[in-house]
Amino acid sequence: MDLTPYIVTLREDLTTAAAAGDEQTRRTAAVLSAALEPAVRLAIMNALSDLAAEVTASLEEHVVDVRLDGRDVQVVVTATAGPEDPGPQPEPEPAFTGDPTGDISRITVRLMEELKAKAEQAASAQGQSLNSFVAQAVQGAVQGAFNQQQHGGRGRGRGQHGHGPWQGQWWNNPGAWQQGGPGWSGWNDQQGEGQRGGRGGGRGGSRVTGWVEG
Repeated sequence: MDLTPYIVTLREDLTTAAAAGDEQTRRTAAVLSAALEPAVRLAIMNALSDLAAEVTASLEEHVVDVRLDGRDVQVVVTATAGPEDPGPQPEPEPAFTGDPTGDISRITVRLMEELKAKAEQAASAQGQSLNSFVAQAVQGAVQGAFNQQQHGGRGRGRGQHGHGPWQGQWWNNPGAWQQGGPGWSGWNDQQGEGQRGGRGGGRGGSRVTGWVEG
C-alpha cells in the first residue's frame, strides 16, 4: 500500500490554506509540510495496524497483519490452522458378550491332585473359590477363541494361551506337561497300572464339581 498519495494530498491542503497569507506564511507552510511527512506516515501506519487488529478479532481462523515494506505498508491475511480432521474412525470389533444372567449348568472337571492344589492356591490368592476360578478360566478361553475367529487367524489362537485367572498358570505352560514337569504326575509312567488316578498304584486324581454359566 503506497502512502505517498495521501501525504501529497495533505501537503497540498496545507499549502492551499497558507495561500491566503503573505509570503512568509506560505514559506512557513511549505517548511512544515516537508517536516511533517515522516510523522504523518507513521501516524497512518499506526491507524492501519489498529484497524487490522480489530478485523482479526472479528474473523475466525484468519489473522490480518500490517507489515512495513520500505516506505510503504503491506496488508497480509493469513489463515490459521484449524482443528485436524481425525479421519474416519475404525469400526469397533465385535466382542463376545456372555450373558451373566444366563442359565447355570453343572459340570465335573477331573484334575490331578497336584494341579488341583495349584489351582486352589491361585484361587485363594485372588480371593475366589475354586469354582469361580475355573469358571473365569473357561470364560477367558472362550473369549480368546472368539477373538481369534474374528481376526481370521490360523494356528494357535489366543484362547490356547488362556486368559483371566489361568493366564501364566500351568494351563498355558507347555513344560508343565512334559516328562518331569509338575503336571506330568506319572501320566505315562503309570500307563501299565491304569489311567490317571485309576486302577493300580498311580497317584489318585481329583474331581472338581461346580457350577459354570451356560
